Amino acid sequence: MSAKKSASAGFRLDLHIHTFESGDNDANPEEVASEAIAKGLDGIAFTEHSSYEASEFAERLKEKYSPLLTILRGVEFSAREGHVLVFGVDTDKLSIWGAPVEDLLAAVKEQGGVAIPAHPFRGGSGIGNLFEHINGFTAVEGYNGCNLHAMNVEAVSRAEALGLPVTGGSDAHAPNEVGKCYTEFEAPVTEENFLDLLRGGRYRGVDERIINRSIWMPNIND
Repeated sequence: MSAKKSASAGFRLDLHIHTFESGDNDANPEEVASEAIAKGLDGIAFTEHSSYEASEFAERLKEKYSPLLTILRGVEFSAREGHVLVFGVDTDKLSIWGAPVEDLLAAVKEQGGVAIPAHPFRGGSGIGNLFEHINGFTAVEGYNGCNLHAMNVEAVSRAEALGLPVTGGSDAHAPNEVGKCYTEFEAPVTEENFLDLLRGGRYRGVDERIINRSIWMPNIND
């Protein structure tokens, strides 16, 4: 992705990023923010695994990098059936760790937040097609930078059939992975309007990776 942005481009926000606070990598938040700026992103969302408190460092970075970069916080919540991105809610205070997806969605709705299934068709951590049968999701993560292309294709196809908007996020666990996938909003995103814009659906997921047949075509022998 070029650091130079065309005048016609929308607001580019990577909605799914991890740092060393997720416990499974050593990515420094400062390096993540610098990389996002260098790649021409307008914003990023830190979505540490399992804990909203883990992204507390973002409060300091918001002031430091404004107005070059909008920095938001969320959490990648581990529900019983799989992972869900949650925004606008401090899930640490809900005391529902590992709860069924339906219980999570009910709690998020009550708190005025937004829930989006993360990489739904990734084996072991995605909720699969469950989002087709449960009401309460605002959108679907259709473009995930750590997914095989076929997984993203399935997610986008199912979301479109349901009329749900599609987001994109790198799922970065290292600074150089930031921006591989992102969400392009039609309007500038701020901390104040973020949730309303997600609910409004005026955005699209983008995959910046170079996709070829060797990456994503299924093995005919499987």
